Amino acid sequence: MKILSFVFILFLTVSCSKQQTHRYTFYYWKTNLALDTTEKQALQKASLPDLYTRFFDVDKMNGKFQPVGVITRDKSFITGKQIVPTVFVTNRALLDITDKEIRFLAESIHGLIQKKTSEYRLKTGNEIQIDCDWTAGTRDDYFKFLNELRKISGKSVTCTLRLHQVKDKNQMGIPPVDKVFLMCYSTSSPLENSDRNSILDVNTLKSYLSKIEDYPIKTIEVALPIYSWGIVTNHLGKHRLINALSGKDLEIPSFKKISDTEAEVLKDGFYFGHYLNKGFRIKVEEISDGQLQDVIGFLEKKIKPFNIIYYQLDRKFVTGQRFDF
Repeated sequence: MKILSFVFILFLTVSCSKQQTHRYTFYYWKTNLALDTTEKQALQKASLPDLYTRFFDVDKMNGKFQPVGVITRDKSFITGKQIVPTVFVTNRALLDITDKEIRFLAESIHGLIQKKTSEYRLKTGNEIQIDCDWTAGTRDDYFKFLNELRKISGKSVTCTLRLHQVKDKNQMGIPPVDKVFLMCYSTSSPLENSDRNSILDVNTLKSYLSKIEDYPIKTIEVALPIYSWGIVTNHLGKHRLINALSGKDLEIPSFKKISDTEAEVLKDGFYFGHYLNKGFRIKVEEISDGQLQDVIGFLEKKIKPFNIIYYQLDRKFVTGQRFDF
């Protein structure tokens, strides 16, 4: 009897100490909607029913609102997931905007979403997501826009939330939505001279989110990065990005490895679609399982149960990647 009691207690201890598994899905952020076999398989395994799909960006040029990078669809884009239209609005588009323009912007965005949904026969639901790095100077007009879009569309409007918008919530304001998507990446600029990982520096994230439990909106989903890139530095110390590079990409004869994440170009030529000169350096930034687990564990202690949206769905980023955190 004592042995059975001990086994039962041990079972409970192990069960309770096991970290919960979060439901998850992906952002899809390519202009041409297309899915290869690897991406379809990864999406099929995702435990949430939605795919957050960028439809277009909105910017202001010469005083006029313009849609940028409007999606097209390839016949390979077949999925049983429900598409959530996601639109990126530049902060510049909101500067000095009038109430009349706010309504026009909301009507135009809703209209273009409807057009593309119908044209490509996309299965959408009751949600539109807006992505915007609003500032203290544009917050009031941005919040008016969110309310206007909700009225015009008749749908639930959600929005992204950046780290600095949490840390400085008194200045940045609280968006008038029921649910926000916390962007746990882009913790610094990749074009700075820094030893930190600009995609995700966990210490920086923890500092910015030290009081996230006090944020007034309590339904918070978490967006986590699985992407990577290479930061190229030329002879003058200037930087540029090459997307989707990994450490394995540096293992070629024309490169000299400096460290696990850095290499020097030994021969002028085209690499990864870019012309690089001898002496240029490439630093790769990737995200490890350990970093993701660290962020998830930190947030589990601060906010109520959350789902995860990984950025982004791409064969290079989902191959061999764990999602069962």
